[in-house]
Amino acid sequence: MRKAAAARPATARRAAKKPAGKPVRKPASKPAEPPMDLAVGRRIRDLRRGKAMSLETVAARTELSIGFISQIERGLSSPSLRVLATLADVLGVGIAALFGAAPNDDSTGGVVTREPQRAELKLWRTGISKQLLSPAGSESRLNLFLVHLEPGGNTGDEFYTHDGEEAGLVLSGEMTLTVDTETWTLKQGDSFRFASRRPHRFSNPARDAKAVVLWVNCVTAAG
Repeated sequence: MRKAAAARPATARRAAKKPAGKPVRKPASKPAEPPMDLAVGRRIRDLRRGKAMSLETVAARTELSIGFISQIERGLSSPSLRVLATLADVLGVGIAALFGAAPNDDSTGGVVTREPQRAELKLWRTGISKQLLSPAGSESRLNLFLVHLEPGGNTGDEFYTHDGEEAGLVLSGEMTLTVDTETWTLKQGDSFRFASRRPHRFSNPARDAKAVVLWVNCVTAAG
């Protein structure tokens, strides 16, 4: 006679009948658009409307799509420095105008910029940030910036051009600068100057060190 199998505990029987649960996955949350993108987008939109220019006109002159410009204005796309310089050029202003208007409570007469008052433009996708050292406002044609290049930060593979002239001094780290067909590696203490209509681009070739550059832009377009 075959012996009856020993009965399993009730808890074991319940556990055996319970189907294996699937791991619970939390829905991926869409990252919020950076406030800097929203602020720059609104500024571009305000400048465009102030000059009574349509999206179609700006798109035709910049060779950017209407949809892309609309996304920038709504803060849905983070533009590169090349794109911002192109937009500023078509709008007839220097890139400093995209930092915002001059403060209403300016007690320095538009002459002095205190360190806590510096406007900043963070191009977070490209690893570049620019601090405006001169007073903010779209009417100024001469502007001074402190440019921070994160390791690998760059303006992209494409060259870009815009109105004016620029010069700079590498304060720390190193920077690769290409103008037309020539490329230079600039280290701390090296400086440069060139007409902004010459095709150019720049980057930080270092993998573990940030570069800081004192940068001057002078535009001739009317503000």
